[in-house]
Amino acid sequence: MLRNRTAGALCAVAITVLAAACTNASGETANDAPTSKPSVDVNMAAADLLPASVKSAGKLVFASDASYAPFEYFGNDNTTMIGFDIQLTDALAEVLGVKAEHVNAGFDTILPGLQAKKYDAGVSAFGVTDERRGVVDFVPYLSMGTGLAVKKGNPDGLTLDDTTTLCGRRVSAQKGSIQGIEVLPKLSAACTKAGKAPIAIHMFPSQNEANLALSSGRVDAIMADSVPMAYQGKEAGGSFELAPGKDYEPATIAIALPNDSALAPALSAAMKVLLDNGTLATLLEQWDVPPSGIVSSTDLIR
Repeated sequence: MLRNRTAGALCAVAITVLAAACTNASGETANDAPTSKPSVDVNMAAADLLPASVKSAGKLVFASDASYAPFEYFGNDNTTMIGFDIQLTDALAEVLGVKAEHVNAGFDTILPGLQAKKYDAGVSAFGVTDERRGVVDFVPYLSMGTGLAVKKGNPDGLTLDDTTTLCGRRVSAQKGSIQGIEVLPKLSAACTKAGKAPIAIHMFPSQNEANLALSSGRVDAIMADSVPMAYQGKEAGGSFELAPGKDYEPATIAIALPNDSALAPALSAAMKVLLDNGTLATLLEQWDVPPSGIVSSTDLIR
């Protein structure tokens, strides 16, 4: 959700009703995909690295949690998955001469699904951590930090530049996210050590629900990746916004693969192609992801 991402695409709108198919992480329908996408040619050197099983299938199956705009969410038809990660993996598949198949999955089920070989790869703004490296390998493509979303105007004066402002506050995060399982517990422990009230951590299955908790007044802030939080705040009509201050503990964002996957060399090579030919930078611009987050190396992280 870093999802550093860290669930299904349940989405709430208005105050008392649930919309049947609203699927972006703001709780409202996000804009559809950019009308154009970069044209990518097959790179035979990278394609030759594909395992025989993938060549035979002619496709790569990518699992994503479609509740995390602008990275992955459903378009206005409520069926088609769109977003930066979706177009990135489409381009990777094109470089390798195969098709990309996208599967919506709960964020905290994707890594177990990779281990069970349900998917070829997981792409859902995964932050690289030592714990995750114990079960999956990573092909990096971005660097991004944690942000704090607050009510418009930040009436409580919350900021990650002074994390003690969160002591005693109610903060939501998505289940399975780094923010929920690592960052918030660490900051809460620091509060109690300093003699202050702990952070009341509220965990939700999807980012949509974590966001709705702020909009409905059940929490005082949301902690998630800064780029999606800024995007989702705009899509929610400005009902919430990023608190002022720098990103907290920027981390590498990467595609997850099963440990020692035979697919790793091919995906790493294809990512390098997209980095070198400018496709990655073009996609970042189209999806309003800051170009400062682009990685300098796509070497596999084990």
